Amino acid sequence: MGQDEKDKKIVIVKTGEPVPPVLERRGEFAALIEQTIGAAWRGGYAVFDARAGELPAPDAPGIAAFVITGSSANVPHREPWMLRCEAWLRDVVRAGTPTFGICFGHQILAQALGGEVIRNPRGREIGRIRVQRRADDILFDGLPSSFETHATHVDTVGTLPEGARSLAFTELDDHQVIRFTSTCYGVQFHPEMDHDVIAGYIAFRREVLQAEGLDVPALLDRLSPDQLGTRTLHNFIAHIVMPRLGRTPSTGPASSPP
Repeated sequence: MGQDEKDKKIVIVKTGEPVPPVLERRGEFAALIEQTIGAAWRGGYAVFDARAGELPAPDAPGIAAFVITGSSANVPHREPWMLRCEAWLRDVVRAGTPTFGICFGHQILAQALGGEVIRNPRGREIGRIRVQRRADDILFDGLPSSFETHATHVDTVGTLPEGARSLAFTELDDHQVIRFTSTCYGVQFHPEMDHDVIAGYIAFRREVLQAEGLDVPALLDRLSPDQLGTRTLHNFIAHIVMPRLGRTPSTGPASSPP
């Protein structure tokens, strides 16, 4: 491990926590994200809570990247802490610090940069989903043209910010992956959620899902331990974060064949 990498930290910005049974059994989003990243990053981590106004300097020298977590909150509600976070995110993007948003993090980046987040008119997307790529990008290194991963959300990016490009979609969401800038990406799905975590979400929201007309047993039956969305997070580190530290991309999970 190079000195630069050892001295740098990936900063995980919390915007929420998993549903209670998952939180109790598997831990916070920050823990899930660190476990998912695994050996793709050998530097340190720091965790800040955006809801409490804990936001570091966008271009602090010890920061290698920001990862913005998911949340049960809704960007369209425009709560004061969200507005503060959006202003900070605009500074982060201007500074060029590598940034990766997950679900709510993906949405709040879109809103902060001039897009619009709305309630998804196609309804809730939850469980195992198939993502279709619409473009080539380094975030998809080693991934096929379509791949399965896990998602849970009711809001969606309805309007892209100027200059952003939508890279992938699903049946229920037009913008599953967005490249906001060359160093800033968002994914609507959850690369940090394995089949056990998403099963916990489905079980916890069983009554709501049934009331919405969703087939809960079918959602659970579709789950499988293998999912490829994780590679987008590995690729972000290998191809965006590492080069800024003077490191070449690894030959590990991020760039291995599908």
